[in-house]
Amino acid sequence: MAKGHRSQIKRERNAQKDTRPSAKLSYARVSVQKACFVLDAIRGKDVQTALGIVLYNPRYASSLIEKLLKSAVANAENNNGMDPAKLYVEECFADKGPTMKRVKPRAQGRAYRIEKRMSHITIVLNER
Repeated sequence: MAKGHRSQIKRERNAQKDTRPSAKLSYARVSVQKACFVLDAIRGKDVQTALGIVLYNPRYASSLIEKLLKSAVANAENNNGMDPAKLYVEECFADKGPTMKRVKPRAQGRAYRIEKRMSHITIVLNER
């Protein structure tokens, strides 16, 4: 059993909560490996540079990450009162999501499994 009253436990848990502005995209229809190509390019960069990189990157994941980055900047501005000019990408990562399994018919009555992978993409910003 946990010690203390329920409200006390909640207060302690909220005190440990991360206050950095972030945005998360769950169930993105792109594999973790493909998303990480774009995420590795923007990690540690300031927001304007990161948006420029993502805007001119030809990969499909870059369009998803562009919207996510803009959302994280809006969260920082509206919820945390931060200056968008001072923000930079502190953390960005993609976690494995569920995999959709499909069957593709092949020669001589065989069936091959096609795995359509998903990922959960997270971007965390901070001020310099």
